[in-house]
Amino acid sequence: MQIDKLRGKTLDQLFESILSLQNVEECYEFFDDLATMNEVQSLAQRLEVARMLRDGFTYHKIETETGASTATISRVKRCLNYGNDAYTKALDRVHEKRTE
Repeated sequence: MQIDKLRGKTLDQLFESILSLQNVEECYEFFDDLATMNEVQSLAQRLEVARMLRDGFTYHKIETETGASTATISRVKRCLNYGNDAYTKALDRVHEKRTE
């Protein structure tokens, strides 16, 4: 994993803080304090690109709907194909929770 290069106390604290949040409203508050609007929007955009790729949308459709560049779409696709399956895991869990 690429992120292993950053592994340590500080990153653990970040992830533990995120995991401690109890609902979507707390996430809004935390990320509002933590990151810029552009940073949060970029993360959300990448997740939406992953969902759309997984659902079989074309690059053109994804680019049009999300505003993501083809470079971003390609990077997300590479992660879907050769990454840690984290996008898939997260998207599956959100889908399951919404259909309960």
